[in-house]
Amino acid sequence: MSFDTKRVAKELSDFGRYVVKQSRSKLTKNKSNDTRNLYGSLQFKEKVMKNSFSASFVMADYGDFVDQGVRGAYSNLKAPNSPFRFKRNKKISPRHFEGWAKRKGISPFAVARSVWTKGLKPTLFFTKPFEDAFLRLPDDIIEKFGLDVDEFLDQVTKGTDTKVN
Repeated sequence: MSFDTKRVAKELSDFGRYVVKQSRSKLTKNKSNDTRNLYGSLQFKEKVMKNSFSASFVMADYGDFVDQGVRGAYSNLKAPNSPFRFKRNKKISPRHFEGWAKRKGISPFAVARSVWTKGLKPTLFFTKPFEDAFLRLPDDIIEKFGLDVDEFLDQVTKGTDTKVN
């Protein structure tokens, strides 16, 4: 069964554009867009060949943490299902929060300690738009390439830094 590569390229391009646009919108609505660094780093890259395609989303290295949250060193309440967790024996440097804390008029040390102990709540700024866009892909393309939403999500987001501390 041969596919029109132009059609597949258009569908993928529409898919990527939708995910990036909605992800940026969610960042802004969730007030997770203080410096616009993550917002500006979101990109989609695709390449369509005769019988296959490659697709990837690129974002700042901390994007996965903002999307999926991080379990705290002493509490799982904010992000119980997150694959990320702060280590008890390795505190977060306050330098990561200096700019944000200064703009908010609070101590970066207090912010770092709170984030380290309690964790970060997931925003799902990327996951939700991705899942919504996946449902909008035509069934014949999903079947042709044997796509599964969870596997596809893992494949197109590979390469982002997932280390905490």
